Amino acid sequence: MWNNSLSFSSRVAAASSSAYNQTPSLLLLRITAANHGFFRGSNSSGASSPPSAVADAIKLGLRGPEHVRGFGSSVTAIDPLSLGALSVAKARDAVESARFYGRCYWELSKARLSMLVVATSGAGYVLGSGNAVDLLGLCCTCAGTMMVAASANSLNQVFEINNDAKMKRTRQRPLPSGRISIPHAVTWASSVGVTGTALLACQTNMMAAGLAASNLILYAFVYTPLKQIHPVNTWVGAVVGAIPPLLGWAAASGQISLNTMILPAALYFWQIPHFMALAYLCREDYAAGGFRMYSLADASGRRTALVALRNCLYLLPLGYLAHDWGITSGWFCLESTLLALAISASALSFYSNRTMKNARRMFHASLLYLPVFMAGLMFHRVSDNQQYLTEQNSERIVDVSSSLEPFAQVSESVDHQKKVKRVAGGAQARPPVAFASVAPFPFLPAPSYAFP
Repeated sequence: MWNNSLSFSSRVAAASSSAYNQTPSLLLLRITAANHGFFRGSNSSGASSPPSAVADAIKLGLRGPEHVRGFGSSVTAIDPLSLGALSVAKARDAVESARFYGRCYWELSKARLSMLVVATSGAGYVLGSGNAVDLLGLCCTCAGTMMVAASANSLNQVFEINNDAKMKRTRQRPLPSGRISIPHAVTWASSVGVTGTALLACQTNMMAAGLAASNLILYAFVYTPLKQIHPVNTWVGAVVGAIPPLLGWAAASGQISLNTMILPAALYFWQIPHFMALAYLCREDYAAGGFRMYSLADASGRRTALVALRNCLYLLPLGYLAHDWGITSGWFCLESTLLALAISASALSFYSNRTMKNARRMFHASLLYLPVFMAGLMFHRVSDNQQYLTEQNSERIVDVSSSLEPFAQVSESVDHQKKVKRVAGGAQARPPVAFASVAPFPFLPAPSYAFP
């Protein structure tokens, strides 16, 4: 023990003498131990030296010794650069973790499909806003719709985890691949669904929030299990896709009228050929996953193509109805008809020759139809002022025509009197002013003349 203490004293003296010659700096001391990181005995098993040796070393002026050993303990100085590297590594781990979970949430939400739903809801909000669009209300409507759609898609994947694991295009999703747990996904879906519905209820109105909650229930708890039971799931899914425009219109105006049905009807009829093409392209995958799509019972694809063609033809009168109901101008009637004819031509081509190429062509035509239709609907929409002026002009035309009816009757009676007098007294000349009561001045009162 005495030898060890002498060795320690000599080493402290040498270190202190060299420390005064170095540049003064504040260094951190790390005490490493065998088990708990404190003191490590050199030869004894139960005894450990007190930490006063370190304090004594510091009192003696040790500022920068790299290794100081006393009474069997080890004291090591830490470079501040290593601390910085440790914090950078922790920050990098945090970023990687956030990126990992963000990617999982993105895939659980089916973000691209959810953004399409948000676009239809935003279009409905703009159409129902009239002359001025409330940007804050529009943003809140889109955010709430995005959250509710993300919740519905996440619950859909929770319920279909076993089916997705059997399909090639879905087996790498977060749940089948094991990247995220089921309780984690349920917590995510529940939180965003409640938050989105509450946002719509607080910032818009209860009608929009009710439509959002109803659509969430219809998609997650009706459409999702129905996919494994009956092919009617495609039509139920079309109803789900038609509700977001109603949601947007209700959020803007607080009511639902006949004019609100144009965009939902377009979405309903559009989804049938879109899903029929997708079901035909992926029917083997759907069969492996256990989904009862309409195309599985149609080996030739003839009925699938016929259903798609029929619903494409249903899109033809929508442009005329939008113009007739005062929603858009006449130009949209022409553009909508051309769009419907284009997608109908692709459906007819698929019906005539049922190949994968024609089915893919109809699928791409359906992807092009919807954004162009919505853009034209908003571009050619008629504002409330224009609708009011149109109604006023039509009312004035009706008033003028009704006010002209008695004058027309008077002119007819005058003509009858002329004929009677010609018959009775022969052709007798009349003053030229008598013609003023007939065209082009039918609004003047007819003068009466006394004939001798």
